[in-house]
Amino acid sequence: MTDSQTHRALRASADVVVLGAGPAGLVLGNLLLAAGIDCVVLERASSSRVRTRARAGFLAPNTVRILDGHGLADGLHQNGRPHGTCEFRTPEGRFRLDYGSLGRGGRHHVYPQQHLVTDLLRHYLARGGRIHFRTEALAVHDTDGTRPCLTARDADGRTVRWTARYVAGCDGRHGAARRSLTAATVHHHDHGVTWLGLLAQAPPSLDAVGYAIHDRGFAGHMARTPEVTRYYLQWQRGVAADAWSGGRIWDELDLRMHAPEYGPLSRGTLLERGLFDLACDVVEPLRHGSLFLAGDAASVPAPAAAKGANLAVLEAEILAEALVDALTRGDDRGLDAYSDRCLAHIWRAQEFTGWMTRLLHAPPEDAPDAGSPFQAALRRSRIASLRTSRIHQDWFAENYVGV
Repeated sequence: MTDSQTHRALRASADVVVLGAGPAGLVLGNLLLAAGIDCVVLERASSSRVRTRARAGFLAPNTVRILDGHGLADGLHQNGRPHGTCEFRTPEGRFRLDYGSLGRGGRHHVYPQQHLVTDLLRHYLARGGRIHFRTEALAVHDTDGTRPCLTARDADGRTVRWTARYVAGCDGRHGAARRSLTAATVHHHDHGVTWLGLLAQAPPSLDAVGYAIHDRGFAGHMARTPEVTRYYLQWQRGVAADAWSGGRIWDELDLRMHAPEYGPLSRGTLLERGLFDLACDVVEPLRHGSLFLAGDAASVPAPAAAKGANLAVLEAEILAEALVDALTRGDDRGLDAYSDRCLAHIWRAQEFTGWMTRLLHAPPEDAPDAGSPFQAALRRSRIASLRTSRIHQDWFAENYVGV
């Protein structure tokens, strides 16, 4: 092969280049292909990693509506489970909220994100979609013009230059889309709380999402499958995830989940551990010429209310409709409105996530009011209001499942 042939081989194009094969990127890719739009997905991880990386597993009613409406929900309905109850455990007692029947809320579907991504990838490939795994986007260029381009490193280590009409940055908070921004504002807030996330080879210990408040810190219980359960422990920031033995972790979960009062947890092998700082950020605006941000590239809510994947799917649908209008009818109104539409949903989700974080955790140790009896009393009052006030319960239900 001559030098000129090599140069040509390292150039490629599509109407839309999608960065990232998570829920946002793959929903977007499927919707564009269904509308006859030429697109390609570039993903820095391997195919096996994309299909197995564990993330959130609670899909909101609007997410299910979107997947249903575009023929992407077969796996969800076959293997997912509807869920509409959460249980709060505190030193003062426990209570349940059947949030699925409250307010204008609805029920979640419990369906691990890696299963959803596998489904979306299967549909995308069945439609003839192009995807390049182990291909890392390096930078996006010329977004102010009519023909943006980006550079990427492929699986063989070669640099490839892609040209497009539009680029969709669905590659997370550390991806090339965000790194390429020059005029964006990134709002960041750290709640000062860290969770140790655990995936246990153990059946669920209760038939509800469990939120436990204890003097030693928060603990959470969230079923994933009949054989696997996710737990969370509030964790001291800076301590390694493997600092405690499995036995010590289970003992601590028993204590914080108030197992002596309400029954022991079903124990099993801890398959996975990971640390999560409850920090959030939002990029404004989400459009930069021909570059659009979606999913974690657009915003990262703290994980206290399972909003991330649901926002990603919603943003992907909004962006897909706008891109189809622009590419097939020359109508740019959807693209012009994309950022404002999505940010309205994002800020609402951020507000509720912040409220949930304050409900479940005392102020962090370095906060001026750490250990304050006043703050402790306020938190007890919030819980009491949620237990007794139907208006408060309806508000919680609507915001808990909504985006």
